Amino acid sequence: MAPMATLIFFLSVAFATSHVESTSNQYAFAIIESCSGCRLNRLPDVRQFIFEDVPNYNNVAFKHIQGAVPELVLFNENEEEVERLPLSSLTREECNNLLISKGFTKKIAKDEI
Repeated sequence: MAPMATLIFFLSVAFATSHVESTSNQYAFAIIESCSGCRLNRLPDVRQFIFEDVPNYNNVAFKHIQGAVPELVLFNENEEEVERLPLSSLTREECNNLLISKGFTKKIAKDEI
C-alpha cells in the first residue's frame, strides 16, 4: 500500500509543478475589444487607456467592434481565448494595473536603449 501512496503523491506533485509552470506564462497576447465611440465616450478613463496606453504595451492590441462594451480578451500561445474581463467599471490606472498583473510589459522607448 505504501508504494501506491508514494506514487500518487509523486504524480500529484509533478502535476502541480507542471501546472504552475504553464500558468506563469499563460497569456501570449491580449486584445481590447470595444466600440470606438458611443459607449466609450461615456467612459473617459477607459477611452484614454485604450487610445493612449494600450499602444505602449507588448502583445496587446485594440480591436474595434461596433457597439461592443470594452473588454480585455486574453489568449494563450495556441491563440485560444483563455479569459475575458470587462473594463467598463475600471479607472485608467486600474486598466493599466490589470494588464501588468496579467504579465504584460510596456515597450521600451528608443531613447531608453
